[in-house]
Amino acid sequence: MPLGRADTARRDPGLFRDRSRYLLRCATCAAALSYCPLAPAQTAASPGNPAPFTVESDVHVFVVQHDGTVEEHDDTTLRANTTAGVDDIAERYVWFNKDTEKVDLLTAESIDPEGRAHPVGPEAIRDVQEPRSAGAPTFEDGVLRTVIFPGVEPGWRVHLVFAKTRVKPLQAGMFEYFDEPARDPVEHQQLIFDMPADMPLYADARGYVALAPLTVNGRTRYEFDYRHGPYPSIENGAVGYTEYGDRLMVSTVPDFAAFAARYRQAAADPSASDPAVVRFAQALAANAPDARTKARVLYDWMRANVRYVALFLGETAAMPHRVTDILRNRYGDCKDHVALYGALLAAVGIRSEPALIGLGPVYTLPSVPGFGATAINHVIVWIPDLKVFADTTAGGTGFGDLPPILMDRPALLVDEGVLARTPATEPRGRTARLQIGIADSGDARYAYRVEDSGWTAELERNMFRRATQQRVQQIAFDRLKQTGLQGTARLDTDDAAATGGPFAVSMTGTLEHVVWPAGMTAVPALSSLSGGIATQVQSWLAERVRTQPYVCIGGEFDETGQIALPGNVRMVGLPDDLSVQDAFYDYESHYVFDPATRVVQITRRLRARFGRQVCSPQDFDATRATLVKIERDALAQIVVQGAAK
Repeated sequence: MPLGRADTARRDPGLFRDRSRYLLRCATCAAALSYCPLAPAQTAASPGNPAPFTVESDVHVFVVQHDGTVEEHDDTTLRANTTAGVDDIAERYVWFNKDTEKVDLLTAESIDPEGRAHPVGPEAIRDVQEPRSAGAPTFEDGVLRTVIFPGVEPGWRVHLVFAKTRVKPLQAGMFEYFDEPARDPVEHQQLIFDMPADMPLYADARGYVALAPLTVNGRTRYEFDYRHGPYPSIENGAVGYTEYGDRLMVSTVPDFAAFAARYRQAAADPSASDPAVVRFAQALAANAPDARTKARVLYDWMRANVRYVALFLGETAAMPHRVTDILRNRYGDCKDHVALYGALLAAVGIRSEPALIGLGPVYTLPSVPGFGATAINHVIVWIPDLKVFADTTAGGTGFGDLPPILMDRPALLVDEGVLARTPATEPRGRTARLQIGIADSGDARYAYRVEDSGWTAELERNMFRRATQQRVQQIAFDRLKQTGLQGTARLDTDDAAATGGPFAVSMTGTLEHVVWPAGMTAVPALSSLSGGIATQVQSWLAERVRTQPYVCIGGEFDETGQIALPGNVRMVGLPDDLSVQDAFYDYESHYVFDPATRVVQITRRLRARFGRQVCSPQDFDATRATLVKIERDALAQIVVQGAAK
């Protein structure tokens, strides 16, 4: 973000995206896709399509002391180019921790095209509770100071100057800062770090220009300048911009081993071995026959009973709350979940350690360790004897699996002080069976069953576990609508209270106007409702040309459809069989019409194996022709002719 994380300067409280939004997106599309498009498409600015707003000037000065306390001075001017840009800049937010930081607004004004200043009145400045605290009392220290600028129109500017003083560091004797562009044009940005000369600053700068450090009177000034014109649009399904674009991480910690040691020291908690905690864990796992089952039982209890407060690691103190308090309160952020789950595991004799990780659409870390929105922002558990990573904050993920937003990326093992990597792939299977019986009227009845296995099974099960009956009915109608069908639907599922194994959803109902009794009809050769092979392939082909790395998560799809034709139509055309393979995809389809029973049977099989979660534009170019063939076949039609009137 051009305004950096220290002031956060969110255009809205959700700009610093929390992980629950990623999980919600993935839960919504779990049945439809084998990946979640974590990066939304954006339209590139052009002469006829200007960026909504421009960062004219953005200067941040950080004066850091040995103990890690910081005085920060920010001076920012933004210009609205469009009406959408007005919405972006007319209300600004300054995030701060009310227990450890103080914010003073020095200047807040709108500037009209003639250069006249319009000050923000005191009635337009207010403090509001950080919404992600979700009412949890132990997380109510986060505050957003809201500044609402008057009279902003296209061509106007907003000018905000503030000072923030951090009187208590997140970690004593340490300073780190992460900056990433918000992808709005930047005419001039300066990030200046004034450090004690014996407290060197390490940097990973990509796109940011580092000036030579200047040491005077026992202090060293580090400066990074940044400018960028319009950015290219983000392609559908692309990985996060900082995976391949500009970013800046600075830190006083020289390496990941030292960073892990600091977290380990801060997380030490004598209450983790409290007798009450030990007795509680042992009672939960009393009937578990082995270590893996014990770990799964404790994991399932955690994700069902300890509410997750979705604050990124690094926004609050690195020290978790006391394990005894977390157990009593039954809520916590990621580091609290790790502390409690680790204590429960230890109580039943299972070793574990925290693993610091980047959550979201970025699959690498800067070479310099530190917290940040697309750097280290989350912590999970590593169970070395079981060789399992576990994230109890991911309610829709079964034990032994990880959500896609944690797969195939570096994880810093806190006790060992080394970088490991989460699994690149996880099993995923989907089996669909669809039967459609068409009456002489052209309407039809259908029966559909789809079974998910692998990591998506629990994601799908959890969605229904938490859904109201009204929501279940809406899901059924949505799946019909997204297939291009109209009709009725009744939806039933396997036991949603289970916590492992495959999960099946069944739908039955009626369909309208599948065949026109008079004339010719092209009937979709369906082998699945939405979420099947056709949906998956269309998601991979969401961009016809790719220039950015993109998310590619494979799976195995097995579909069979049977369409019983009425006696008052005759078969005109049946799709041809298809078999196609390349480095990633193995696909085959088969179509048979039995004149005696008047049943068309459709079978389709797709195996997509990437061996990783990130594919390159070159990968896409090499396999696009295969995907186009599969898409054409998955959308094939059966042509029938009705009796003439």
